[in-house]
Amino acid sequence: MMGQSGGPTAVINASLVGAVQAAGQHDCITAVMGMLHGIEGVLKEELVDLGRQSVQTLEGLRRTPSAALGSCRRKLKDADYHRILQVLQAHDVRYFCYIGGNDSADTSYRVGKLAAESGYELYVVGIPKTVDNDLGFTDHCPGYGSVARFNAIATRDAGRDTEAIGIVDNVKIIETMGRNAGWITASTVLGKESETDPPHVVLLPEVPFRPEPFLAAVKRTFDKLGYCVVTVCEGLRAEDGQEVVASQRAIDTDQFGHRQLGGVADYLVNLVASELGIKARFDKPGTIQRMFMLAASPVDLDEAYLVGAAALNHAVAGVTGQMVTLVRESNQPYRCTTGLAPLQEVANAERPVPSEFITPDGLFLNERYLEYARPLIGGPLPPYARLEPIRVPPRT
Repeated sequence: MMGQSGGPTAVINASLVGAVQAAGQHDCITAVMGMLHGIEGVLKEELVDLGRQSVQTLEGLRRTPSAALGSCRRKLKDADYHRILQVLQAHDVRYFCYIGGNDSADTSYRVGKLAAESGYELYVVGIPKTVDNDLGFTDHCPGYGSVARFNAIATRDAGRDTEAIGIVDNVKIIETMGRNAGWITASTVLGKESETDPPHVVLLPEVPFRPEPFLAAVKRTFDKLGYCVVTVCEGLRAEDGQEVVASQRAIDTDQFGHRQLGGVADYLVNLVASELGIKARFDKPGTIQRMFMLAASPVDLDEAYLVGAAALNHAVAGVTGQMVTLVRESNQPYRCTTGLAPLQEVANAERPVPSEFITPDGLFLNERYLEYARPLIGGPLPPYARLEPIRVPPRT
């Protein structure tokens, strides 16, 4: 049985297809089922037959964004796990592969633990997925390379726009996704080819926000170029550790206690205007950035398929209570293989952008980050050109 959980990505279906097609190679597997809307599909016994899907459908899904089975964010209660085990037993499920992040790893671990305590033979292997790239024990996460490619292109293009219209809109603030880790925001630097290219300032939640250094950096860039592009993580935190901006409404808090984020770019726009007297505006791509298939990284697609197939093969081989990881073997040429990490430890580990990837002033990323992230976005970005500065002499 397989399911998808958490925020959909451009490549989560590739992981699903990898697992389904691997299942077809094992005679011990007589049926392949999918959970509709993640673990909620098990609780409601709403399942779909994946083993009877056509080859054309599965191959099409490898390059289809979002979660084909549907996803969920559900915090399970103790009674829910007994219901899950009841459904698994009723369908004689022996292999359980769940695609997701920390919360999904915790769900998978608890399902496997209850099955073992109940004497039910069940092999549970997690499949990593998160655009946030914040899972521990894995070099990177499927989904990140594609969201990184999107944001590199979007920031580069927004920079051209700001440069062109900079005499009117002088400062552009681009707000990216990210709660506690700034990996997505960091990726906005991957399209920067020269000092003048955007972004010029990057704000991460790993670095407590202080208005004075930020405003000084914006002013320096504006004075030099006539415009400035800033990228900021929606989870940006103040020096007291609290989010700079987050919804206070109860309806905007999920079952895991996560408050809805968003609005920090608007806050910064007002700060720039009020403190520097410079006109600013913001862009916020929102959830489109995590599943924009036209920007999907071919490396990301291949690795997502790889971890899905690896999870199923490990389960059939008798592995349980583990999550598949990506292990980088080299950068030049880029080469990556898979490993395993305990689900219980993955569930309780969150990996921020390390300080060694951040410049000393806390306002940008360094070469070590570029070496880490460049291979993941699947090659160079589309080439752009500039007019030569050949002026026509005035005649008046």
